[in-house]
Amino acid sequence: MRLIPIAMCLTALGPTTLRAETFQADVWADNWFEMRIDGIPIAEDSVPITTERSFNAESFAFEAERPFTIGLVARDFIEDDTGLEYIGTRRQQMGDGGVILQIVDAAGRPVALSGADWLCQVIHAAPLDPACAAEASPVAGEGACGFDIAEEPDGWDLPGSDASDWPQATIYSPAAVDPKDGYDRIAWSPEAQFIWGPDLKRDNTILCRLTVE
Repeated sequence: MRLIPIAMCLTALGPTTLRAETFQADVWADNWFEMRIDGIPIAEDSVPITTERSFNAESFAFEAERPFTIGLVARDFIEDDTGLEYIGTRRQQMGDGGVILQIVDAAGRPVALSGADWLCQVIHAAPLDPACAAEASPVAGEGACGFDIAEEPDGWDLPGSDASDWPQATIYSPAAVDPKDGYDRIAWSPEAQFIWGPDLKRDNTILCRLTVE
């Protein structure tokens, strides 16, 4: 897991550390995530997104001063813009995503749990037609293999950014996400839920944000 040194976070998050607190975070993602605090990257999945099957949890500490805004980038593995995996094999298919996280303060009190209060915007969706998965030679942007892609909006992960038109995160059951390696080693809060975009299979990259008051 790539971490930004705490001293760098403190310097960037404010001119004083008098009110800074230490927080502990746990994140499990299918397949990859990056977390930012007030726009500053603080942690990244240790397994690259180019790894086809990367199921692992990450636990890390960071310091921040309330209020702060959490920006989460989550991605499912895809081979290309078709949104498919195992292309050209008998296992060719649409993948599925899912992410769950919890952040607690130094006393162990939850301050942020993944759930419907998060706002999540999909910036890569593919294939737009599930029939793409059955094509012998799928090509991104052709036939059933259309896709929607957008850049990250400027400043979306900064405090005060207007995300009022973003939809709420969609909640999924553990059975729907079917979490694998790493998930069971975390003692998850009962209130922490799996979130993603509105389509667990089609939505490949999502941006989620929440402000901790």
